Amino acid sequence: MSGPEIITMGCRLNAAESEAMRALAAGEDDLIIVNSCAVTNEAVKQTRQAIRRAKRARPDARVFVTGCAAQVEPETFVAMAEVDRVLGNREKFEAGSFVPSRSRDSASAEIRVSNIMAVRETAPHLVSGFAERSRAFVEVQNGCDHRCTFCIIPYGRGNSRSVPAGLVVERIKALAGEGIEEVVLTGVDVTSYGPDLPGAPSLGLLIERILRHVPELKRLRLSSLDCIEIDARLFDIVTGEPRFMPHLHMSFQSGDDMVLKRMKRRHSRAASVEIVQRLKAARPAIAIGADLIAGFPTETEEMAENSLRLVDDCDIVMGHIFPYSPKQGTPAARMPQVPATVARERARRLRAASGRRKMVWLDALVGTRQRVLVERPGDFGHGESFAPVRLTRGCDVGKTVEAVITRVEGEMLVGEVA
Repeated sequence: MSGPEIITMGCRLNAAESEAMRALAAGEDDLIIVNSCAVTNEAVKQTRQAIRRAKRARPDARVFVTGCAAQVEPETFVAMAEVDRVLGNREKFEAGSFVPSRSRDSASAEIRVSNIMAVRETAPHLVSGFAERSRAFVEVQNGCDHRCTFCIIPYGRGNSRSVPAGLVVERIKALAGEGIEEVVLTGVDVTSYGPDLPGAPSLGLLIERILRHVPELKRLRLSSLDCIEIDARLFDIVTGEPRFMPHLHMSFQSGDDMVLKRMKRRHSRAASVEIVQRLKAARPAIAIGADLIAGFPTETEEMAENSLRLVDDCDIVMGHIFPYSPKQGTPAARMPQVPATVARERARRLRAASGRRKMVWLDALVGTRQRVLVERPGDFGHGESFAPVRLTRGCDVGKTVEAVITRVEGEMLVGEVA
């Protein structure tokens, strides 16, 4: 083994940041880094389980825990016998954080967690990570200035801060020069990019600059975005730029106006439907994914039905759907709760509805030609609209190939390489 073992929980941003830590901790072969997630209580539970499994598998290794759960509730991990050090989201980008201590107090882990709200800059390290060696994730923004009532992440990530455009362009140019054909721009609240930088550039301006200065980059995507922040410039790029892939993942969360208000979201149900209708009218190939929470506190059956109808109204073909679970420290945890069994059943109905839309979408792609980015093990990848494709023969990982879609198998397209 060369370098640390890294276990990544949660989001794409975590995946990118894990790669930055891998470089910082190079040479620390006896180290396990667990990059945690705090988005739900279940995510924290899974992090604890991952720590215990890792330590059982490698009892002589040191275990360092970092990420959002470590930042928000370090005491949870300090108390674990398996853990040697707890690092905050700021400290995980300091090379000294991974140097072994001379001694270890067996009674408790060492803790290095500072006030994340005091951080005013992000990504001086130009974070980028890879998914199955095929696409690169580049962090352009971190933190969040909004306070949705169900979300603890701002307290794990701090306030919104952006990476200067020149640094982003430089990093993507380097990745393209290494043969990377697809880049995903990531952040905690990526559409809030720019107000903290000189001149307050928008996300749309950043993307224009990337596409202009890195003409060799073939494909560009965005991670999850907030529909209320899609301005005219970003809309024109998404609908008119062929190198911007026709797939958007929306942070809708609910399809009911009262629930959205209690979540302290900034958009309405009508705004969700309107932006999708405009996007698909301008570029029909755009595929819509969405985050939806089932069983949010105070949600009635009628409110749940409004979310269910949103799946059809917004043609959500890739639903990231999960039942609400209370997160300690958030306002929603103090609201009247929906029984967990009811939340799970509503989540099941949302998944079923999204699954039906997905099958209609996949069926409609049969007979089309798709440019597929090949991922490991070489006969699987995703088309431009992020449709999953199994290729009939192996191809070079990380390269795009053209395939004719012949049929649907399960929830996947099958493509003959042209």
